[in-house]
Amino acid sequence: MAFTVVLALKTMTSSLPSTSYHVNTALIYTGSLSDPSAAVRKQVGSVKQIEKRDSVLTSKQQIDRLLRPGSSYFNLNPFEVLQIDPEATDEELKKRFRALSILVHPDKNQDDPDRAQLAFEAVDKAYKNLLEPEQKKRAVDVIQAGREYVEHNMKEKKKQLKKDGKPQFVEEDDPEMFRQAVYKQTMKLFAELEIKRKEREAKDMHERKRAREEEIETAEKAKREREWQKNFEETRDGRVDSWRSFQAGKGKAKKEKKPRSFLKPPKVKMEQRE
Repeated sequence: MAFTVVLALKTMTSSLPSTSYHVNTALIYTGSLSDPSAAVRKQVGSVKQIEKRDSVLTSKQQIDRLLRPGSSYFNLNPFEVLQIDPEATDEELKKRFRALSILVHPDKNQDDPDRAQLAFEAVDKAYKNLLEPEQKKRAVDVIQAGREYVEHNMKEKKKQLKKDGKPQFVEEDDPEMFRQAVYKQTMKLFAELEIKRKEREAKDMHERKRAREEEIETAEKAKREREWQKNFEETRDGRVDSWRSFQAGKGKAKKEKKPRSFLKPPKVKMEQRE
């Protein structure tokens, strides 16, 4: 059955990092009720571009965004930090970094320099990560994995709806709901990778510490053995002289040995009778 779905994205404020998006557009989709998501998903990329293009945040809003609760995990996605699409060119990336770094620079926010410095460091770190091909590829792969996970879940939901004889329309068919689902899944993947990285780092640090302790113990043991050997060699002559003196004194004592003397009983006087 043919139908027309009109998805109007009005001015809204989202709890996600991409706040205060002002989008005045409508997506028109005409097709079968069995799978309205196919064409809708094709529009997601352009919708995100429109949202980011029309998103204008002040210096304070950008600092608040970058330092909001949980930012240590939110900011793991460098594209999210810079609010730029993963498919952006190097020149677009450079321009975005310059614009955002100026907004949050401590010199421009002298009323709150400490927080501005932290925000600036987050922006700088994200930009440097995207300049590294391997780091950029890793971030793109995580985002793609998050998108594929959501799309897979959508297909599974629709299979179940079809099996139950119900209309095959899920909430993620709405571009905004789809964007939020991808964002949440991507954030979760970044967080899981960071937790694993910290676990590996802690394990490696423990192994290095253990190896270092063993190395120190081995070195100290070798040092004690060398000192003992050195002391043994230095006192060899003294021990030999002492032994010789002892032996000489023992032999002299034997030569000067006097015969034993025994006590003699007193003489018995004979008793005389008158």
